[in-house]
Amino acid sequence: MQEKQINHPHYQLSYCVYGKGTPVLLLHGYGEDSQIWNNQIEYLSTHCLLIVPDLPGSGKSSITAKGKEEWLPNLRIESLAHSMNEILIAENLAACILLGHSMGGYISLAFAELYPSKILALGLVHSTAYADSDEKKITRQKSIQFLEENGGHSFFKASMPNLFGKKFKETQAAAIEELIEQSKAFDTPILVAYTRAMMLRTNKTAVLQLALFPVLFVAGPEDIAAPLTDVQAQATVPIKSYLEIIEGVGHMGMLEAPQQMNQHLSRFIHLIP
Repeated sequence: MQEKQINHPHYQLSYCVYGKGTPVLLLHGYGEDSQIWNNQIEYLSTHCLLIVPDLPGSGKSSITAKGKEEWLPNLRIESLAHSMNEILIAENLAACILLGHSMGGYISLAFAELYPSKILALGLVHSTAYADSDEKKITRQKSIQFLEENGGHSFFKASMPNLFGKKFKETQAAAIEELIEQSKAFDTPILVAYTRAMMLRTNKTAVLQLALFPVLFVAGPEDIAAPLTDVQAQATVPIKSYLEIIEGVGHMGMLEAPQQMNQHLSRFIHLIP
């Protein structure tokens, strides 16, 4: 494993590189960092060149004073997609497989729209190409207000358990509590900026329609954030589409069913020569 850093005027981008072979970029979601993939890294790194970043503002990827002033107030999902391109440039990679969880999926879709020639394959893990509905936008606005008044830890304490399926919630309460504790590391303005970026993102169904590369969808029947019915509808759109449903899980299959997740992701990676 190599731990690397890119110094950008607006952020310091931290990422780890494992293994060799086809390049695969694993993107975490909102309120997470690269550790969310810990159950996948060892397994997948035997199959590919695995690159696991912390998004700017998450984990070890800090935002500079200039970034907080100039970049963060206007943050969009596309801004985060551009930051991922910095990694491909630094690693001298022409293209990669991009696998994103939740908000990481939104970033992956934005990347595919901005840099279609740099995508070998795309994986949406508990994610969606749909924009927020009007109802969801109201919920996001309420989340922003709650974050500004109470901070990230209180927000995740209230919302994080709902992301898991019934079985995991009942049997792995300590693991959920650990994730909630880790959320203390987030600065509130960063969480607000992420939330606003998600709220303002556009529908990316056209990216799926135009995709000449394979697209993987991983879904959980108990996922309230990326409902199975939405994912099933989107899985009919790409020319080359693969849908994997992990029974009994919610929004966090990487933790809830790691072995099944690993098998689905590695099988998809092996489709690419």
